[in-house]
Amino acid sequence: MKIKKHFLFDNQNNQIRYAPSPNCAGKIVIPEYLVIHFTAGRSMQSSEKWLTDPTAKASAHLIIGRDGSIVQLVSFNKKAWHAGLSQWNGRAGLNSYSLGIELDNAGKLKRQGNKWVTWFGEEIPDEDVIVAQHKHEISESGWHAYTKEQLETALMVSATLVQKYNLLDIVGHDDIAPKRKTDPGPAFPMENFRAHILGRSENEDDMSFITTETLNIRSGPSARYEKLIPNGLPKGTKVVILEAQESWRFVDVFDSVGEEMDLQGWVHMRYLKRA
Repeated sequence: MKIKKHFLFDNQNNQIRYAPSPNCAGKIVIPEYLVIHFTAGRSMQSSEKWLTDPTAKASAHLIIGRDGSIVQLVSFNKKAWHAGLSQWNGRAGLNSYSLGIELDNAGKLKRQGNKWVTWFGEEIPDEDVIVAQHKHEISESGWHAYTKEQLETALMVSATLVQKYNLLDIVGHDDIAPKRKTDPGPAFPMENFRAHILGRSENEDDMSFITTETLNIRSGPSARYEKLIPNGLPKGTKVVILEAQESWRFVDVFDSVGEEMDLQGWVHMRYLKRA
């Protein structure tokens, strides 16, 4: 898959179906995170209808159906209204810093007799149910399982977005709004999903990057601050991000640069890519 002018195209160079949602505002200067959601809806079609309705005041960049089909609702350079009140890694209001994918999935289920039932009354077969404890809850519940086709498509799309926009991480709505949200829930294989796309295990450093060109490192998070070394960090220098502020990152330089051994300072994230 590929991205052209902030729209998604398939491997045959066909643009993914676009159903523009009015529920967006402003531009994302540099997206940093990918947020995974479930729709908790009846179908992909009903979720698309709702997320393109002005009264919903909600949207996402993409919806992925249970058959692996995709619809784009908002271009990737615009703020979709998917995160709401949210916070992650020092950021508040993740709509301004993230891309959102909705997966067609009914979410948490209720047990009625010997059946699993959605909040809207539809019975879900036992083979499509995962019984698990949510990380923010204290007991097990039934959760609508994601399909193989859906997860495969989500992997391809997410890898494309991470590579194109140099995203820092992939998180769930339940990570950035833990007191309000439970999606994508324990049926979604988040750790394996992240490791597959980001190319690391859970124990590996998830904030390691390299410079894409010679990059100034400064004493503060702005170009007005003094350079710490006159010639900057050479292209290919490995750094670890310690702190974020707007589009700037406070980094620990892993490699020695000239005679500098323990260098820390601020760089612009536009010139970093994942190591």
